[in-house]
Amino acid sequence: MGLFSFLKNAGVALAGGGGKKADTPPAPTVDHGADAMKKFNDSQLAMRLTNHVVGLQLKVDNLNIEVDDDKAIVHGMVPTQPEKEKVILAVGNVAGIASVDDRMSVVESVSVPAPAAKFYEVKRGDTLSKIARDQYGNAGKYLAIFKANEPMLKDPDKIYPGQMLRIPPQEK
Repeated sequence: MGLFSFLKNAGVALAGGGGKKADTPPAPTVDHGADAMKKFNDSQLAMRLTNHVVGLQLKVDNLNIEVDDDKAIVHGMVPTQPEKEKVILAVGNVAGIASVDDRMSVVESVSVPAPAAKFYEVKRGDTLSKIARDQYGNAGKYLAIFKANEPMLKDPDKIYPGQMLRIPPQEK
């Protein structure tokens, strides 16, 4: 459990609205109207985030995502720590989301749970090979990073500044 930070204006735009527009709140005529509009927009984004996670075929039971402004709160049960991290990244790498409050439970059936991966924010000029060289000392291990971020990454050459990636622990 924890709170993970993301760049609010970086990330994929989801169909049906593509995240919230930064700094463009609706012009309220009455206070309760603005509050109702905010709740409506938050619930619409929560629904799109849920559809996004389901569409990526990530393994999470009882998935429930709430949105409060630019924070997503994710509930559910996942089979492994890596799957949990993928859900966090899938939700956080969406335009309009600045943080993910992880309230998921891991129900691993193995006696030794998988170690947590590091999260890495992609910078201008980064490639998976460069990141692998910096993290593992071997550019050829870029495929380990790519596989750790599937299905969110479809192509190892398509990463962007501000995107958060899972960097799994180096295998011995």
